Amino acid sequence: MAELFDNLIDRTSSSLSHPTGEGIVIDIGTGDGLFVYQSARQNPNKFYIGIDANPRPLEKVSEKIHRNPAKGGLPNVLFIQAALEDLPSELDGVADEVHVHFPWGSLLQAVATGDEKALRSLRRICAAGAVLEIIIGLDPERDRSEIERLGLQPLTSAYIEEELIPRYAAAGFEKLEGGVLAQTEWSKIKSSWAKRLKGSAGRTLVYIIAQVPVVHT
Repeated sequence: MAELFDNLIDRTSSSLSHPTGEGIVIDIGTGDGLFVYQSARQNPNKFYIGIDANPRPLEKVSEKIHRNPAKGGLPNVLFIQAALEDLPSELDGVADEVHVHFPWGSLLQAVATGDEKALRSLRRICAAGAVLEIIIGLDPERDRSEIERLGLQPLTSAYIEEELIPRYAAAGFEKLEGGVLAQTEWSKIKSSWAKRLKGSAGRTLVYIIAQVPVVHT
């Protein structure tokens, strides 16, 4: 299995004027921003953008990033309030990596069903060669009401290969890898939800890693 959650791209985006050194990483549905904050601390030469439609969970971390670096401030982080369907046009083509970790509600429905509009919105913010990583964690029993409300199909290997991958391909993504993530790997995910859900026996983590093709002229 490929090394996950480690910010795979080590190159500079040519689509944004901000000097990032080693690329631009966008986290959609960032929640409390923990993934973005911890990753930015570990990778100071990359620029991280966390996006969520709900800004309230981001209040604490947003205050923290503007502090003196000695007190936890980070100059390589930006948080934006926006929904996947309405991402700012300024982000078009800037991302070297896009992450969607533990989505819920409409975001979960979008990536788990391969919604055309949502996937094209993700594609729109990607640079050529960008990597898209999606991690979905569902418990068929505990999450039954949400699964039924959103009309989700069981995320089996057959469903991913036969239904989802073609929809992602139609939106401009090539599959690199996909499958079920073992619970022993959960600790690698820099996410509050990964910590909360760790040890949930009935919960399965499904991941999809795809890439935007590089067009050679």
